[in-house]
Amino acid sequence: MSFKEELQKKTELTEEIIRKFLPKEEGFAENMAKAMNYSMCAGGKRIRPMLLMETCRMFGGDLRLAEPFMAAMEMIHTHSLIHDDLPAIDNDDYRRGRLTTHKVFGEAMGVLSGAALLNYAYECMFRAFTLDPGNPSVAKAASVMAGKTGIYGMLGGQSVDVENDGKPMNREMLDYIYSHKTSALIEAAMMTGAILAGADDGQVAVIEQAAGKIGLAFQIQDDILDVTSTSEELGKPVHSDEKNHKVTYVTLFGIEEASRMVSELTEEAVSLLESLRKENEFLINLAGYLAGRRK
Repeated sequence: MSFKEELQKKTELTEEIIRKFLPKEEGFAENMAKAMNYSMCAGGKRIRPMLLMETCRMFGGDLRLAEPFMAAMEMIHTHSLIHDDLPAIDNDDYRRGRLTTHKVFGEAMGVLSGAALLNYAYECMFRAFTLDPGNPSVAKAASVMAGKTGIYGMLGGQSVDVENDGKPMNREMLDYIYSHKTSALIEAAMMTGAILAGADDGQVAVIEQAAGKIGLAFQIQDDILDVTSTSEELGKPVHSDEKNHKVTYVTLFGIEEASRMVSELTEEAVSLLESLRKENEFLINLAGYLAGRRK
């Protein structure tokens, strides 16, 4: 089976797992559930839950225990996209090729459904405690997810990004934003997969390093695609960084140097993963795919 075929198969499996955990569209809060599910079912690459699944698989873990964390991972990520698109932040009309949540359900429901998804993510994670009562790895994994999501992770990075939007920025601050806003969730995904599979602290530390490099490469490639891709390919507006006067790796270093950095970071991440001497060729290939993606 080719990598492309395997990626398609694993994307479908990941999608199937995520949909099992979606809220029911019923009762007085039916419209909120519809808004949550509209965003969750809008497509996307499902990279983060897939990374969680494949890292868990690499260490020989029980994927049944990973499933609630996979769903939670995508809910946390989707909540951040809903809020990013709001008029108060990026004010985007399209995401994943269709109208953003606030354009369909209104700004208030955009705010509420994003917050509800973040909370529902933790509800899903907590289900893992009943799947394997007494397993300390479940609490440890949940703690990592919480830490990488909050003020010391994704939300901290987003706050610095919003506060400095359109302002001059040096590489140190940009790296802080990228390592928190983007890398933190990829670190959370891969670390969680490893922890649930019983990896030791040293192995989890290597996974965190590798994931951080994958996340940074992913975000720099995003910067490049904002300049070189099309709205049709990306499913969202291009040249938005330029429109919003955002400092990116492309504005600081140019496309050629930014591309070189993506390749270097990916090679370093792959080297770290290979140093663990654990078999998962798909995970290695996935890291390379993310670095060279066109959308």
